[in-house]
Amino acid sequence: MYKRGTKSVCFLLLALLWDSGYVLTMERGDTAAHVNLTALRRLPKQCNMDGFNDWFKVDNHCVKYFKKPLNFTDAEYSCRRTVPGGHLVSVHNAGANKNLLSIVKKMNPKNLRIWLGGYEFLRSGKFLWTDGSFWDYSGWLPGEPKNIYTSFEECVEMSWNVAGKWNDDACNFKKGYICAFKPISIMEE
Repeated sequence: MYKRGTKSVCFLLLALLWDSGYVLTMERGDTAAHVNLTALRRLPKQCNMDGFNDWFKVDNHCVKYFKKPLNFTDAEYSCRRTVPGGHLVSVHNAGANKNLLSIVKKMNPKNLRIWLGGYEFLRSGKFLWTDGSFWDYSGWLPGEPKNIYTSFEECVEMSWNVAGKWNDDACNFKKGYICAFKPISIMEE
Protein backbone atom coordinates (compact mmCIF):
# COMPACT_ATOMS: atom_id res chain seq x y z
CA MET A 1 0.00 0.00 0.00
CA TYR A 2 1.30 3.45 -0.95
CA LYS A 3 1.54 6.22 1.59
CA ARG A 4 0.49 9.77 0.86
CA GLY A 5 3.08 11.59 -1.25
CA THR A 6 4.61 8.43 -2.72
CA LYS A 7 3.42 9.26 -6.23
CA SER A 8 5.21 12.61 -6.20
CA VAL A 9 8.41 10.97 -4.92
CA CYS A 10 8.21 8.38 -7.73
CA PHE A 11 7.67 11.15 -10.28
CA LEU A 12 10.61 13.12 -8.87
CA LEU A 13 12.84 10.04 -9.01
CA LEU A 14 11.90 9.38 -12.64
CA ALA A 15 12.49 13.04 -13.54
CA LEU A 16 15.93 12.97 -11.90
CA LEU A 17 16.86 9.77 -13.72
CA TRP A 18 15.74 11.27 -17.04
CA ASP A 19 17.76 14.46 -16.54
CA SER A 20 20.83 12.54 -15.36
CA GLY A 21 21.17 10.78 -18.69
CA TYR A 22 19.76 7.43 -17.64
CA VAL A 23 17.27 5.74 -19.91
CA LEU A 24 14.49 3.83 -18.20
CA THR A 25 12.48 1.34 -20.19
CA MET A 26 9.53 -0.72 -19.15
CA GLU A 27 9.42 -4.22 -20.53
CA ARG A 28 6.21 -6.11 -21.27
CA GLY A 29 4.76 -7.24 -17.96
CA ASP A 30 6.34 -4.40 -15.97
CA THR A 31 4.06 -2.08 -14.02
CA ALA A 32 4.67 1.32 -12.50
CA ALA A 33 5.20 -0.39 -9.15
CA HIS A 34 7.71 -2.87 -10.62
CA VAL A 35 10.20 -1.37 -13.06
CA ASN A 36 12.92 -3.56 -14.53
CA LEU A 37 16.03 -1.84 -13.19
CA THR A 38 18.25 -3.88 -15.51
CA ALA A 39 16.67 -1.84 -18.31
CA LEU A 40 18.13 1.30 -16.73
CA ARG A 41 21.05 2.24 -18.95
CA ARG A 42 23.29 5.28 -18.85
CA LEU A 43 23.65 7.33 -22.01
CA PRO A 44 27.12 7.63 -23.50
CA LYS A 45 29.24 10.60 -22.43
CA GLN A 46 29.00 13.91 -24.20
CA CYS A 47 31.32 14.50 -27.12
CA ASN A 48 34.07 16.67 -25.65
CA MET A 49 34.46 19.13 -28.52
CA ASP A 50 33.46 22.78 -28.47
CA GLY A 51 30.29 23.30 -30.47
CA PHE A 52 29.22 19.65 -30.22
CA ASN A 53 27.78 19.55 -26.70
CA ASP A 54 24.59 17.88 -27.94
CA TRP A 55 26.55 15.01 -29.52
CA PHE A 56 27.51 11.80 -27.70
CA LYS A 57 30.77 9.83 -27.68
CA VAL A 58 30.34 6.26 -28.99
CA ASP A 59 33.63 4.41 -29.40
CA ASN A 60 35.92 6.86 -31.23
CA HIS A 61 33.09 8.81 -32.89
CA CYS A 62 30.81 11.67 -31.92
CA VAL A 63 27.19 10.86 -32.79
CA LYS A 64 23.89 12.72 -32.85
CA TYR A 65 20.32 11.57 -33.36
CA PHE A 66 18.14 13.47 -35.84
CA LYS A 67 14.40 13.00 -35.47
CA LYS A 68 13.28 14.55 -38.79
CA PRO A 69 12.47 11.61 -41.09
CA LEU A 70 14.55 11.48 -44.28
CA ASN A 71 15.18 8.78 -46.85
CA PHE A 72 18.56 7.04 -46.68
CA THR A 73 20.28 9.19 -49.30
CA ASP A 74 18.99 12.47 -47.89
CA ALA A 75 19.98 11.38 -44.37
CA GLU A 76 23.54 10.61 -45.55
CA TYR A 77 23.81 14.00 -47.28
CA SER A 78 22.39 15.71 -44.20
CA CYS A 79 25.18 14.16 -42.12
CA ARG A 80 27.79 15.32 -44.63
CA ARG A 81 26.39 18.88 -44.55
CA THR A 82 26.11 18.94 -40.75
CA VAL A 83 29.75 18.30 -39.91
CA PRO A 84 33.01 17.82 -41.85
CA GLY A 85 33.71 14.10 -42.14
CA GLY A 86 30.11 13.30 -41.17
CA HIS A 87 28.27 10.18 -42.34
CA LEU A 88 25.41 8.01 -41.20
CA VAL A 89 26.69 6.00 -38.25
CA SER A 90 28.57 2.74 -38.74
CA VAL A 91 28.42 0.12 -35.98
CA HIS A 92 31.41 -2.05 -35.13
CA ASN A 93 30.49 -3.82 -31.88
CA ALA A 94 27.58 -4.76 -29.62
CA GLY A 95 28.44 -2.06 -27.07
CA ALA A 96 28.20 0.69 -29.69
CA ASN A 97 24.91 -0.78 -30.92
CA LYS A 98 23.50 -0.66 -27.37
CA ASN A 99 24.71 2.91 -26.90
CA LEU A 100 23.02 4.01 -30.12
CA LEU A 101 19.79 2.34 -29.05
CA SER A 102 20.01 4.15 -25.67
CA ILE A 103 20.31 7.48 -27.46
CA VAL A 104 17.30 6.79 -29.68
CA LYS A 105 15.23 5.58 -26.69
CA LYS A 106 15.91 8.86 -24.90
CA MET A 107 15.38 11.14 -27.90
CA ASN A 108 12.39 9.45 -29.51
CA PRO A 109 11.04 6.54 -27.40
CA LYS A 110 7.90 6.19 -29.53
CA ASN A 111 9.76 5.48 -32.77
CA LEU A 112 12.98 3.48 -32.53
CA ARG A 113 13.40 2.95 -36.29
CA ILE A 114 16.49 4.76 -37.58
CA TRP A 115 18.80 4.61 -40.53
CA LEU A 116 22.28 3.27 -39.94
CA GLY A 117 25.00 3.89 -42.52
CA GLY A 118 24.89 0.38 -43.98
CA TYR A 119 23.81 -0.46 -47.51
CA GLU A 120 23.99 -3.42 -49.87
CA PHE A 121 26.55 -2.90 -52.61
CA LEU A 122 25.04 -3.34 -56.09
CA ARG A 123 22.75 -6.29 -55.19
CA SER A 124 25.85 -8.34 -54.33
CA GLY A 125 24.77 -9.53 -50.88
CA LYS A 126 27.73 -7.58 -49.44
CA PHE A 127 27.03 -4.70 -47.09
CA LEU A 128 29.20 -1.62 -46.75
CA TRP A 129 29.26 1.46 -44.50
CA THR A 130 28.89 4.95 -46.00
CA ASP A 131 31.99 6.08 -44.09
CA GLY A 132 34.13 3.44 -45.85
CA SER A 133 34.96 1.53 -42.65
CA PHE A 134 35.10 -2.28 -42.54
CA TRP A 135 31.89 -4.28 -42.10
CA ASP A 136 33.11 -6.20 -39.04
CA TYR A 137 29.91 -6.44 -36.97
CA SER A 138 26.21 -6.88 -37.65
CA GLY A 139 23.12 -7.07 -35.50
CA TRP A 140 20.59 -8.57 -37.89
CA LEU A 141 17.23 -9.89 -36.78
CA PRO A 142 17.01 -13.66 -37.30
CA GLY A 143 16.30 -14.27 -41.00
CA GLU A 144 17.57 -10.84 -42.05
CA PRO A 145 18.69 -9.51 -44.40
CA LYS A 146 16.11 -11.36 -46.43
CA ASN A 147 15.97 -9.19 -49.53
CA ILE A 148 19.60 -9.40 -50.64
CA TYR A 149 20.37 -9.66 -54.35
CA THR A 150 17.28 -7.53 -55.10
CA SER A 151 16.72 -3.82 -55.43
CA PHE A 152 13.81 -3.85 -52.97
CA GLU A 153 15.59 -3.36 -49.64
CA GLU A 154 19.18 -2.22 -49.89
CA CYS A 155 19.60 -0.01 -46.81
CA VAL A 156 20.08 -0.91 -43.14
CA GLU A 157 17.79 0.25 -40.35
CA MET A 158 17.88 -0.38 -36.61
CA SER A 159 14.87 -1.50 -34.58
CA TRP A 160 12.48 -2.92 -37.09
CA ASN A 161 10.81 -5.55 -34.91
CA VAL A 162 13.13 -6.09 -31.93
CA ALA A 163 14.74 -3.02 -30.36
CA GLY A 164 18.38 -2.73 -31.38
CA LYS A 165 18.27 -5.37 -34.10
CA TRP A 166 18.77 -4.62 -37.78
CA ASN A 167 16.68 -5.07 -40.90
CA ASP A 168 17.21 -4.35 -44.57
CA ASP A 169 14.64 -1.84 -45.77
CA ALA A 170 13.74 0.18 -48.85
CA CYS A 171 16.03 3.20 -49.04
CA ASN A 172 13.21 5.56 -50.04
CA PHE A 173 11.36 5.20 -46.70
CA LYS A 174 11.75 8.17 -44.39
CA LYS A 175 12.94 7.71 -40.81
CA GLY A 176 15.16 9.28 -38.16
CA TYR A 177 18.91 8.72 -38.33
CA ILE A 178 22.17 9.07 -36.46
CA CYS A 179 25.13 11.01 -37.85
CA ALA A 180 28.69 10.32 -36.79
CA PHE A 181 32.17 11.79 -37.24
CA LYS A 182 35.63 11.16 -35.83
CA PRO A 183 36.67 14.20 -33.80
CA ILE A 184 40.11 14.16 -35.43
CA SER A 185 38.56 14.45 -38.92
CA ILE A 186 37.02 17.84 -38.11
CA MET A 187 40.40 19.17 -36.92
CA GLU A 188 42.07 18.13 -40.17
CA GLU A 189 39.68 20.22 -42.31
